[in-house]
Amino acid sequence: MSPYQLTRTLAPDAAGADLRADVLHGLTRSPKELPPKWFYDARGSELFEEITRLPEYYPTRAEREILKERAPEIAAVTGARTLVELGSGSSEKTRFLIDALLPGLDAYVPVDVSESALTGAAESLLAERPGLHVHALVADFTRGLALPGTPGPRLVAFLGGTIGNLLPVERLTFLRSVRAMLTPGDALLLGTDLVKDEATLVAAYDDTAGVTAAFNKNVLSVIDRELGADFDPDAFEHVAVWDREREWIEMRLRARRALTVKIPELDLVVPFAAGEEMRTEVSAKFRQAGVRADLAEAGLDLERWWTDSEGRFALSLATAR
Repeated sequence: MSPYQLTRTLAPDAAGADLRADVLHGLTRSPKELPPKWFYDARGSELFEEITRLPEYYPTRAEREILKERAPEIAAVTGARTLVELGSGSSEKTRFLIDALLPGLDAYVPVDVSESALTGAAESLLAERPGLHVHALVADFTRGLALPGTPGPRLVAFLGGTIGNLLPVERLTFLRSVRAMLTPGDALLLGTDLVKDEATLVAAYDDTAGVTAAFNKNVLSVIDRELGADFDPDAFEHVAVWDREREWIEMRLRARRALTVKIPELDLVVPFAAGEEMRTEVSAKFRQAGVRADLAEAGLDLERWWTDSEGRFALSLATAR
């Protein structure tokens, strides 16, 4: 068996078609919005990696702390022979899990929309761990997923608090799709950022160095490049707001002046009033009771709950009913 396999389940122009659909829908509704997945071109990914190293941005460090400390326990509890990671990216934090699961780990199945990210991560992992088998999937896990025929039990990991980017209805749909992947003995490892004081939360999404602002505005550069638009990122300012009622952070872009944007690929002209805001990300924060309820509604039972030493972030382990 080859140590590296790659399966593509996305059509060659799937990303382009999705971008056109999302921009057309998001910029013709009121209030305007764009989904956060379009932050992550090559430049956006670089900026996000920089964000994870900022003093204000605690989630990556907090989750890494949990994984480093608890990976042996997670491995012992699950006995997983296949590790599936949704939205794997660089697979950097996942190395704690992989090393804890080896030598009993038969396969690592990273899932991402970026083939280059998958290939780069696989090459790095296999260079360090030559006994590992990697079966990468170029796929959009939010649309349901058919996993390769790897041995169980399986551990499906969804890390980084990314589930917070999904609206409540989307979140339930996603968790139900994960439940559908699981068979008896399988488990879900879920990363969730926790509710905390407003100042800490807002600072994590509005750092003093302006890196998050550049990351937020990068979505406009993506639309300019891919759809021939004439967004001027400097005409917008980055805004991060804590919504106390919904318990989520919203990232927005606010027009500094009245302006009009042309998007030739969509034959679209989009007016912005001075001060008008466009939502680019929701990042929900969680409490244990809410995570338990969300999992239960999807047919999953919360079995283990781990937090970092400061109680900022949680990893939960859930099994199918």
